[in-house]
Amino acid sequence: MTFRQLRTRSVFSELLGSIAERSLNMIDLGRTRSAPASSARLVELCHALLSSKGEATGIALAWQILNGFEQLSSDQKATFFHALAAEFGPDVAGLKAAAETYLQDPSDTNAVRISMAAEPQRQELIRRLNQAPDGTRRVVNIRSDLLAAIDSDPGLLLVDPDFAHLLYSWFNRGFLELQQINWETSAAILERIILYEAVHEITGWEDLRRRIDPPDRRLYAFFHPRLANDPLIFVEVALTVDTPASIQGILSPDRDPIPASEAKTAVFYSISNCQTGLRGVSFGSFLIKQVVETLKQELPGLRDFVTLSPIPGFAAWLETQDVVPALARNADDEWDWVDQSELGQPAAQMMPGLAAHYLLNEKDSAGFPRDAVARFHLGNGAILDRVNWLADTSPRGRKQSCSMMVNYRYKLEDIEKNHEAFANSAAIATSTAVSRLAKTIRHQSGPVTVT
Repeated sequence: MTFRQLRTRSVFSELLGSIAERSLNMIDLGRTRSAPASSARLVELCHALLSSKGEATGIALAWQILNGFEQLSSDQKATFFHALAAEFGPDVAGLKAAAETYLQDPSDTNAVRISMAAEPQRQELIRRLNQAPDGTRRVVNIRSDLLAAIDSDPGLLLVDPDFAHLLYSWFNRGFLELQQINWETSAAILERIILYEAVHEITGWEDLRRRIDPPDRRLYAFFHPRLANDPLIFVEVALTVDTPASIQGILSPDRDPIPASEAKTAVFYSISNCQTGLRGVSFGSFLIKQVVETLKQELPGLRDFVTLSPIPGFAAWLETQDVVPALARNADDEWDWVDQSELGQPAAQMMPGLAAHYLLNEKDSAGFPRDAVARFHLGNGAILDRVNWLADTSPRGRKQSCSMMVNYRYKLEDIEKNHEAFANSAAIATSTAVSRLAKTIRHQSGPVTVT
């Protein structure tokens, strides 16, 4: 993002804010700016916004609604979302008339009229809210609150498709900009990287510097023009000679960096989505593919592109099986093979097979791998290449993945073929080694057993 782009955006945002402020003084809303927000009042303003004709008035109303929403309690926000569901659906009478017209004359024109009449008023409301100063960011935040409300009140699911539909369009890949994050990046962005890291915690500025400053480390992020200093998603990359089998070596503060020109392997070891309100709007596949192309141009000597990925659902699944001794728990109720040497050898023999079985054979209701990270990388066309024992001995790694991690390999010439096979028939591209490991596990109708 250039200074001129940032300055242009700042000037535009200031202009919208100025328009909104002046418009509030022209309309009846001005007298209510200092009044406490309520969900009922915001619903009134939403109806007023949809009936508004003037652009300046619309910006002022949208600004007032967004400001008021941010003052609501969680319960008031839930009440507001219920009102969106009940009062801002499709025009029922118009939809019925359009459907009757289409039945009498099933033309393309009349089909379009049905489509237009079927669109909930919520979508137009969200579009108009987006016109307010900093509207896009604030709409994303509203969806974050909506998703939280849905967790405790599934009846609000009706509202989410309208947010998701518009955000998917607004955050289309064509609007995204890839940036490499380094030690010269603004402090505001670096602080957010520390905050948003979701896989391997960044413990502070020195830890962050070890991940972005050495010649064999990279971090890339996608940005959107309307969220200038806020990354959408980022990936951390280690440049290595070989495929790593553990995260400890990658994150060690005592490791010796290598010149980037000596690297043969690019390791994607952490991918973090940053905006809760954009859940379901996928950027990861675009990010990895673009980073691969960027690295190939910069470092033509790279020959392998792999991940070092967690298995976040593995420990929870293992809880349902009868193959692991209860003794493998420590005082914090975590899987702890590292500090219990009497379990180390038996665990080393059976855990890789259990992980391979889980990744290859345990399915969700649609017939795809139960593990979300596996679905992501296999859906991108990667190969399930290797499972690694004691690969992440951190508390999180023990708790979620029983210290196991996976290498997914992006073999460039096979990506599209693997993607198509997975998307069409849930076929998993896997190495011979992982297939053999999975065969050491038997699983019929009950818990798995080790052969």
